[in-house]
Amino acid sequence: MEEELRQITSNCIRVCLIGPESSGKSTLSRKLAQHYNTPLVLEYARQYLQDLWDTEQKICRPMDLLPIAKGQMKLENAAVANATNLVICDTDLLTTKIYSEAYYDGWCPELLEKMALENTYDLYLLTYIDTPWEKDDLRDRPERREEMFNYFKHTLEKYKKPFILVKGAVPERMVTATESINTLLV
Repeated sequence: MEEELRQITSNCIRVCLIGPESSGKSTLSRKLAQHYNTPLVLEYARQYLQDLWDTEQKICRPMDLLPIAKGQMKLENAAVANATNLVICDTDLLTTKIYSEAYYDGWCPELLEKMALENTYDLYLLTYIDTPWEKDDLRDRPERREEMFNYFKHTLEKYKKPFILVKGAVPERMVTATESINTLLV
């Protein structure tokens, strides 16, 4: 299973969006992929958990974490294999680790934690919580957005991950993100 959670080797630049629920990650990741005409790695957990909700009316369980991580890395590795120089990732295993710890009293599967810390990205875009909350079947903690934002920020700092904060409306976020990505592409 460890190999299924490992990134394939590539010279491709990997940019990952990270942040709490409903903070604009998917919108910004789609716009960035369009702007750079590059592959977008969608959030595997969203479809997996929506299917779980639609079929069983259940939310994420501890037993779902490793299949979600495996599915995420399969998508990412396929995108990287087909990319020329840049891939935009809507999420990563570090996000799965953070949500595991937040929802399961600090617990995270050991293998997920190991691979979340081993896999690397050239840049994380940490999305701020200045976007309107959009309710759906999966989002459940609108009152804890600030707490979750701080958890994401602390985790990036703790593990010395390269990141910038993106906030404001989409055009402002695009300027901030593209300026940083452009420096990586030079």
